[in-house]
Amino acid sequence: MHSTFRRRTLALAALAATLLAGNTAFAQDKNTLKVGVSVGNGEQIFEVVKKVAAKDGLNIQVVVFNDYQLPNAALASGDLDANAFQHLPFLDNQNKARGFDIVPVGLTITAPLGFYSRKIKSIDQLPDGAAVGIQNDPSNGNRALLLLQTAGLITLKPEAVKNNTATPLDVVTNPKKLKLVALDAAQLPRSLDDLTIAAINNDYAEKAGLSLNKDAVIKEAAKSPYANLIAVRRADKDKPWAKRLVAAYQSPEVKSFIETQFKGSLIPAF
Repeated sequence: MHSTFRRRTLALAALAATLLAGNTAFAQDKNTLKVGVSVGNGEQIFEVVKKVAAKDGLNIQVVVFNDYQLPNAALASGDLDANAFQHLPFLDNQNKARGFDIVPVGLTITAPLGFYSRKIKSIDQLPDGAAVGIQNDPSNGNRALLLLQTAGLITLKPEAVKNNTATPLDVVTNPKKLKLVALDAAQLPRSLDDLTIAAINNDYAEKAGLSLNKDAVIKEAAKSPYANLIAVRRADKDKPWAKRLVAAYQSPEVKSFIETQFKGSLIPAF
């Protein structure tokens, strides 16, 4: 009798432990996520991501930002579950500068950077002393300067190029005496009338009605090291919902949409 009771007690304990473990795993997963994206093409792509995710029972609430400085702060504070707007150099810089502990969990798109103008149609028309707008955040500012160097307009200190840390202070030759004007990325499209050319990130360019393929006077090659990514807090990187979010984004449906809709101005990075 005692032996039978003991076996039943152990069996019930084991069942309870199993149920508790299952409930814990379930609690760690989520069926509703808040994901921060940048204004423009990020919104369009996530409309498709939402539909794919819904088939897996995952409800995505998209939160749109028009300032690159806000989505990581919102993620770090817990107002978002994930964001999808940045490349790794930008994330690394924000983690270092602002003390975030945010990590990538999957790649999304590559958005080649372009320089745009309302005053010239070709970079050959760029006059001496032209005002050239670049982003004032370290990663995108570095990226813009590298693109100017690739176009033969400036040269940079080799160490800055190697370390991806170039700033206007690292310009060693500037034969056209270009005036480099560092502005917030979101402000650059609005400043085009005051600048001769300006580096504008793809999402802001699209919102301003600019096309990389039609309007850019300088543009990055299609294959770029600046692939965008989905990011989460480090504590969440192995959660089931994070994997489900990445799977929804990296689906055939989303890939087809990007290739069809953006025709090379955005490129799937997965």
